[in-house]
Amino acid sequence: MIGLDTNVLVRYIAQDDTKQSPLATRLIESLTPDARGYVSLVSLVELVWVLSDCYSMSREELGLTLESLLRTKELVVAHADTAWQALRLYKAGKADFADCLIERLGSADGCEHTATFDRDAARYCGMRLLAPHA
Repeated sequence: MIGLDTNVLVRYIAQDDTKQSPLATRLIESLTPDARGYVSLVSLVELVWVLSDCYSMSREELGLTLESLLRTKELVVAHADTAWQALRLYKAGKADFADCLIERLGSADGCEHTATFDRDAARYCGMRLLAPHA
C-alpha cells in the first residue's frame, strides 16, 4: 500500500499541472486492488478544502468526487464507513464536510455529542451548540 498526500490527489483530480499531473495520474492509475493507495482522513478533508477554495468545486461536485474515491477498489480510505456517513450528512445539509466528519468520528468513538460554536454544524450535522444560557 502507498500513502497518497493531498497534493497527489489534487493533481490527479484537477489535471492542472503539466509536470505533476501526469506523475500523479501514472501513480494512481498503476494502483490495483492488491497494491492499493491509502487516503488518510486528513488528506480527505484537505482535498475538500482545496477543491472547494482553490478550484471552486460545488458541493455536488465535491460529493461526487468523494463518492468516487470511497468506491474505488484501488484505494483504502481510512475509516471508510465513517467517511461515508459524513458524506451523507454533507450532501443532505449545509455543514462543511470537515464538521460532518468530526461529528461522525466522535459518535463512532462513543461521544455522547460533539460541542460546537458553529450554528451550521449544530443545525445540519448533529453537533450540539455551545451557547450561554439566557
